[in-house]
Amino acid sequence: MNYDPRSWTVHKGSDHPFDQPAPAIDNGTERPDPARYTSPEFFAREWDEVFARTWLLAAPSSDIPEPGDWVKFDTGPESFIVVRQADGSVAAHYNVCPHRGSRLVTGEMGSQDSFTCPFHSWRYGIDGHNQKVTDAETFRPEVLCHGTDLTSVRAEEAAGLVFINMDEGARPLAEFLAPILPMLETYGMDRMHVVQHRRSDWAANWKGGIDAFYESYHLHAIHPQTMGVIDDRTHIDLFPHGLSRQFVPMAQPNSHFPDQERINPGIAMLLADAGVDPGSFTGTAMESRAAVAHAKRERAARIGLDYSHFSDAQLTDATIFGIFPNTQIGCHPEAVFLHRFKPHAGDPEQFTYETTILYRHVDAPGYGAPGWMGLGAEVDVTGATRPEVVHTGLGEPPGMGEVLDQDSDLLPIVQAGARSRGFRGPLWGEQEARLRHFHVELDRWLKG
Repeated sequence: MNYDPRSWTVHKGSDHPFDQPAPAIDNGTERPDPARYTSPEFFAREWDEVFARTWLLAAPSSDIPEPGDWVKFDTGPESFIVVRQADGSVAAHYNVCPHRGSRLVTGEMGSQDSFTCPFHSWRYGIDGHNQKVTDAETFRPEVLCHGTDLTSVRAEEAAGLVFINMDEGARPLAEFLAPILPMLETYGMDRMHVVQHRRSDWAANWKGGIDAFYESYHLHAIHPQTMGVIDDRTHIDLFPHGLSRQFVPMAQPNSHFPDQERINPGIAMLLADAGVDPGSFTGTAMESRAAVAHAKRERAARIGLDYSHFSDAQLTDATIFGIFPNTQIGCHPEAVFLHRFKPHAGDPEQFTYETTILYRHVDAPGYGAPGWMGLGAEVDVTGATRPEVVHTGLGEPPGMGEVLDQDSDLLPIVQAGARSRGFRGPLWGEQEARLRHFHVELDRWLKG
């Protein structure tokens, strides 16, 4: 191997437990059939063998803090109601009335002590049990004996996130997430709240979205505006169950960037966000990353935040976790980005990209939402109001910032190439190690 994705030199040498590399996993060199991006048959198998059997991120826990609080979670052809129970646990039910199949809720979220079907007024408790059959005396008992409760699925919480699983026999969520769960917990997502929630329909296979977000090899080509502040030579760790981690270094120039010394406008913004005056900073661009980490520690101590458990890399970099099958979580002490790549209900060449931004608000001088979060001045970052979900349709710019608009423009072009007879399958390099790891795990599930 001429490149080890665990060998990022800036990260090497740290003795912090969070920074320690995972044992190497060799996923081979096979070139997969590109039909996985276009075939309706492959797409159908993915739903039955993968999505119907694995843990799917449904919502942040902060969206359902009190008993009766619920969110609607749609993915593929299915819809679920995820609801906080009286004892503080979470439950999830198919969003379908057992009487005639009507959806019970159509809104994004709410709070109530029961769910009433809009078709014939059958009512169900938040635990899914039937509370009322309208004109029950007109039904033969043998009909109602088939079952009048909602059909429930497993729902479990970890690290401030709620997951659901349609497979009753699946391993517990904590066991599945075990290799990365302690790392996720360090960010305190249970103390964050949603400040932005957007969905966008893209003309590509859902795995095309995974592929694009699981590597930074493309930054220099597709996102040249990031070259001055984000490096693409990253540390990558692979874990069992298709889990992965990647450190994307910020506050230093990309390895392809011609000027590695001067403080460019992007780095100046990151210094200022951390409380460092760019005008008086005397270091080079390659020294700015350490300065940002040091400044964040000093500020945290001053305003009463405990950053002692964070490594310097956690304070400066985007630490990105991949959770099989379709979730990526970008973590920072101030904010966490939840990315989901949700398959279309029936078309293998469409998917919905969904991003939810969680932010930890602290009312203290010098602390605020960093500029790289891209939040407008009108956004309420205090957590007092939960923002509406904004959904853009196929062909519309997602409106999530320049970088994501660039991705949404490119992915349909990549999807078109996947249909070409001239494309014989991807050739993944070691900077794309997470992609190969994901696809190997996908094939493992499809093979049973």
